[in-house]
Amino acid sequence: MRLTAAMENVLHRLFLLLLLTLAMQLFLQPANAGPQQLETAASPCVSPEMARLIVQERDGVRVNSPRDGGNDTAAARDNSRGINATEAPETAKTMAEAHKWFEKAARHGYAPAEVNLAVLALAGWGTPANAGEALYWLHAAAQQGYAPAFLDLGVLYLEGCGVRRDYPEAFRWFEKGALAGDAAAQTNLGYLYDQGLGVAQNRSEAAEWYRRAANSGEPRAQYNLGDLYLRGEGVPHDESAAFAWFQKAALGGHAEARIMLGSMYAAGRGTPADLAAAYMWLSLAALLK
Repeated sequence: MRLTAAMENVLHRLFLLLLLTLAMQLFLQPANAGPQQLETAASPCVSPEMARLIVQERDGVRVNSPRDGGNDTAAARDNSRGINATEAPETAKTMAEAHKWFEKAARHGYAPAEVNLAVLALAGWGTPANAGEALYWLHAAAQQGYAPAFLDLGVLYLEGCGVRRDYPEAFRWFEKGALAGDAAAQTNLGYLYDQGLGVAQNRSEAAEWYRRAANSGEPRAQYNLGDLYLRGEGVPHDESAAFAWFQKAALGGHAEARIMLGSMYAAGRGTPADLAAAYMWLSLAALLK
């Protein structure tokens, strides 16, 4: 449908009002604002990636089934019992029950349970928060080559949780996870290359790792890759490519990507100008703030 001049004027005013509202939300929010995390003593150490294992869901906590091909050992069954316990409404009793089963399976060397137990220890669910215990179990799983443990160890060293902050060590673990095909580890490895943390800054290398993760559907990597194309760093300056990657990230629920997509539609950068589309994407971004 072709917009009349009057309709375009109204959309333009609404767009400016929405853009101002988003700017206020972005710049006036607390400095530590970010993805919502569970309110536990150790919650700053529980990264969004770790939330793929344990996440808050309504009034409870859910533990994802391990990516182990359905191993039917006794330890795997104990790990499943722990998962079942977390699917009940969250209480001190149910979380203690989950911890009991994860610990039993972990003590038999079952890597998925070792990681689940580490995240419980890190968050303080069913046990007092203990980053050192989490580190122990993550190392145990990592020794078996279990990729999610590589990622989580990288996060602990990156954030300094239970260990001294150590960017080169974080880089080492993220690289292991990235080479094992973990998209979140690939994104984090790209970020370390991008910022020069624990490794010499190399935005071409950052773009390569972002691209691998982005092709797996990781919204953060798609957004970061789009940003490199927009700035022409590590890749040729290409606003059409930037728009395409921001669009993928926006469709994946990335709030900042939605803002960038709306801005690019409004300015006609990398795509024909479209105020209606700009307003839609900025409105969707506001819903995530």
